[in-house]
Formats: sequence, C-alpha cells, structure tokens
Amino acid sequence: MVDEGLLERIKLKKKRLDGLRPFPKEALERLRENMLVSLTYNSNSIEGNSLTLSETRLVIEEGLTIGGKTLREHLEARNHVPALDAIELEVKKRKPFTEAFILYLHSLVLKGISERYAGKYRDQNTRISGSTYVSPSFHEVPALMSNFVTELNEKAEKTNPISLAATAHFELVHVHPFIDGNGRTARLFMNLVLLKTGYPITIIQRADRKQYYRVLEQAHSGKTGPFENFVARAVERSLNLYLEALESGRKKDEELISLAKAAEGTPYSQEYLSLLARKGKLDAVKIGRNWKTSKKAVREYCSLKRIGGRE
Repeated sequence: MVDEGLLERIKLKKKRLDGLRPFPKEALERLRENMLVSLTYNSNSIEGNSLTLSETRLVIEEGLTIGGKTLREHLEARNHVPALDAIELEVKKRKPFTEAFILYLHSLVLKGISERYAGKYRDQNTRISGSTYVSPSFHEVPALMSNFVTELNEKAEKTNPISLAATAHFELVHVHPFIDGNGRTARLFMNLVLLKTGYPITIIQRADRKQYYRVLEQAHSGKTGPFENFVARAVERSLNLYLEALESGRKKDEELISLAKAAEGTPYSQEYLSLLARKGKLDAVKIGRNWKTSKKAVREYCSLKRIGGRE
C-alpha cells in the first residue's frame, strides 16, 4: 500500500498537471528529450553501463561513439529511443496489456545485443545477481507471464495507477522471464502503465540503486509496501519536474530550494527534513544526489504535525 499522505499529494499534483493541458508543444518536446536521456542513463547505469549522463546524451542525440566504451553500452543507450517510441504508440492504441507487447519491448531493449534471446522467454534457469531470491524454473515462465498479464488487466480498473505500475514492475522482475534485460524491460513497462493513465515518464535514479535493490528484495520476500512507496516517490519526483517546467508564475514560497534553506526559521534541521523527504513524508524532489523542497511544503508539514501529530 502507498502511504496515504504521499498518494494524496500525487493525486493533487496530477490534477494540477492535467489542468495545464494542452501542454505547450515546445516545452513538452524539450521535457520529453530530457526525460528520455535521463531515463536511459539511469536505467542503464543501474545495470552497470558506464556511460555518463552527458555521454548518453551525445550517443542518443548526436549519434556519436564514445571512446573507451563498449559496443554493448552504446546499443543499450540507443535502444531506449525506439523502446520509448513504442510505448508512446501503444498508449495511443488504448489496448489492454499483452504478452506480445512485453516481448516486443524486450526485443527492442536487446536489439543488436543478443539476437538469440531478444524478445524470447528464457530457456534455462537463472539467478538474479546479488539477490537471495531464486527465480522460477524456465518451464514455468510462459504460464506465469500469461497469468501476470491477465491479472494486470483485471486490476487496471480497480487499482490506483501508482500501485498498478509498481506491481507491473515487480511482477516482471519476480518472474524474471528473460535471460538478460529484465530490469530495463520492467522499468520501461512500468512507464507504459503510468503513461496510460496520464502520468509523466518516471525515472528510478541510479543514485537510489541500493535502496531500489533493497526494496525489491523485500518485495521478493512478500513485503511489497516499501517498493510501492519507492515507486510512488519516483512518480512524485517526475510530477514535480513537469510542474516546475510547465507552470508559469509559480509563487515564491513554492519555488524549489535546498533543504538547508528550507529548514531556516523552522523547528527542523536539514538532516531531519532529509529523513522526511526519503520517507515520502515531506513534499520534496531529488535532483541528482540532492533533495529540494519548498517553504510551502515545509509549512504544510508543520501544520499537519500540529493537527495530527503525524510522522
């Protein structure tokens, strides 16, 4: 379950974002380009790709080859472009989720990297690196994937989009249907779920890699709440970025500032605000390795504490 306060904040921000539609074409295109590069860099970096953010941008936007980097690393970056294009086209079709699309998405992720396994379920047993979880036998994968898609479509009408996206991501990783590319495919498929319901592209950051693996490990053992909240905070971050770029005339107390500045004149320290941000209790966004919030967000948290004593 997603924390109620966090989910309510997300719903309100989604409503604000929807109120700005139709978005200015130029601003939307610029946002999409930046989010594509960031999504590609962070998703690949989580899996060990050594291209930096600026190098990833050069590979995607300029088609350049970076000296000292492998062919696979270049292909991993380039393959995200048609993969996101395919997701956006699938959203427009307004169709139910299908196994065929998951396989197609995986084929794009591994294009030129592993033609033998691109778009095909694994034909051998495998282990998830660094995890104690033992994935199902490859013999079980087709039936598990069929059930996964059926259940996801059944849940689509009665589950909030954040929980649905987190479930889609986790269940794909839990079945671990492919020899390679499971994580990348799961993070892209999570975005399909979100985009279908009008949420922006959402990025799991490389800086949060340890926490990401930790909450996934908890989910493998049956405790899915931390992973759902982790995904929810990532969604909120994207909403913040979109609102900051698309809203004009933002009030002074809504501007994003450092936690040190936000703590001034409050009973809280920068460290305590950081803890609240990491827990999703404070409306904040992580940019790079640094959290930012607003005076308004801190004021609202203070009011909430006075009224209900919540932590």
